[in-house]
Amino acid sequence: MSRFSLALPVLLLSLTFAPLAHAADPAKPAPAQTTKAQTAPAQTAKAADSAPDAKTSATLTQKSPETSDPTTAKQAFIIDYETNTVLMDKNGHERMPTSSMSKTMTIYMAFDALKKGKITLDSKFPVSEKAWRMQGSKMFVELGSLIDVQNLIRGIIIQSGNDATIVMAEGIAGTEADFVDQMNAKAKQLGMNESHFINASGWPDPDHYSTAHDLVILADHLIADFPEDYKFFSEKEFTWHNIHQMNRNPLLFRDVGADGLKTGHAEEAGAGYGLMGSGTRDGRRVVMVLNGMASEKDRANEGARLMDWALRNFENVNLFKSGDTVEKATVAMGQAAEVPMVVDRNILVTVAKAVKNDLKVTVTYKGPLMAPIKKGDEIGQLKIQLPRGGEILAPLTAGEDVPKLGLMASTVQKFKFMLNHKLDSVVR
Repeated sequence: MSRFSLALPVLLLSLTFAPLAHAADPAKPAPAQTTKAQTAPAQTAKAADSAPDAKTSATLTQKSPETSDPTTAKQAFIIDYETNTVLMDKNGHERMPTSSMSKTMTIYMAFDALKKGKITLDSKFPVSEKAWRMQGSKMFVELGSLIDVQNLIRGIIIQSGNDATIVMAEGIAGTEADFVDQMNAKAKQLGMNESHFINASGWPDPDHYSTAHDLVILADHLIADFPEDYKFFSEKEFTWHNIHQMNRNPLLFRDVGADGLKTGHAEEAGAGYGLMGSGTRDGRRVVMVLNGMASEKDRANEGARLMDWALRNFENVNLFKSGDTVEKATVAMGQAAEVPMVVDRNILVTVAKAVKNDLKVTVTYKGPLMAPIKKGDEIGQLKIQLPRGGEILAPLTAGEDVPKLGLMASTVQKFKFMLNHKLDSVVR
């Protein structure tokens, strides 16, 4: 980073930080450029691609703060929606049957087709004999009838209709098999690398599986990619063919701030009862997937308890805003002796409320920096050490131009620098 030919020291500037002075307003959503991190195996997040809607722009490695609050779920994965910080990971990457939770992938495909204008909410799809004969939970579609997309969405989300998923799949792709091919391609595109789908409904099959981690990715994208359509997940009841059914998601009927997503149940391999859930409190959202619980009652109680835990015990702290000067770096051969080191994005972190004042910020750069320096040049690194393990790394850039000194002035400064360096070597 330095233009000096001499061996230069790496300067470390440690700062104590009181996040209370910079706490984000919980009533206001974080700006689009907020530093985030995508969840990944071993709770390590990597820098996002350059896509405009990417949720990551810095590196985050954070251990789960959850160590003393066990869950009855066999698999559990919980994140903060804004930062994608992992709050709990119990067997999050363990392969498991998805049961009806995989219907959310079918819903993603439907929402995507709506967004791209391939279908509308009023589009009508015919009910085939295959759909009509489908067993398990039902919307109770009628053979040969035409059903509009918006009611099929309700039949899938609220009533968990296996029959409705086939109608939707055939209506979008022609056959369920072709639709499943599209599902698998989309899953890979979303980063669901631990998932494979065989059908549109989640009907038991040894080759139809996912992980709690991957289903959290899916839930996260459903919320982020389709904010207008996500509201379907909060509807509590639906009547079709004169049959009234309540939404199977128990969190919608608990006072925990839940507004989605989907339940599942499978007996094979002890899969048990599962739940994809999301909810908000004071402007902050969490997303979770639980699976392998013993009963509907256990699913309802554990789901409500963990959602309340995730929303109550953690807080999002806005440490720095885009353009903030974090520190000043020493400059040599420049028309200014220092240059501001600024962050080029908002830095938002999720921390446990009990230890939020224990954050430590360190600035690192190789200096003194050699002029000329252009505004926006990367000149250092910001490291934020989190209280319960892990760190956030973000680049620091020059906040202003620093032109190079003229020939005479630069010659004098080089002489002074070399003289000081020699004197320092003699003293040592």
